[in-house]
Amino acid sequence: MRSYAEELIERGYQEGFAQGREEGREAGRQEGRLQARAEAVLRLLTARGLHVDEASRQLILSCSDVATLDRWIDRAIHATSLSEVLAPPSQ
Repeated sequence: MRSYAEELIERGYQEGFAQGREEGREAGRQEGRLQARAEAVLRLLTARGLHVDEASRQLILSCSDVATLDRWIDRAIHATSLSEVLAPPSQ
């Protein structure tokens, strides 16, 4: 038979485990959203016939800022060069 303290410890462990699992899932979903946006940028550039060098490809794929990726997607729709897409935001 377990003591009340042991039951509390077990309950705390289970709650912590469930919380950690959910936090891990959310982190995975966020990472997936970032990856999807980065891949969208690359697909748009490829579809428009714009060459993407390896350094730029890695820059796009490693970007972890949603606003930047969204800006690149918007720019890739009409850009005529890779530098137009990757340029810093206008002041």
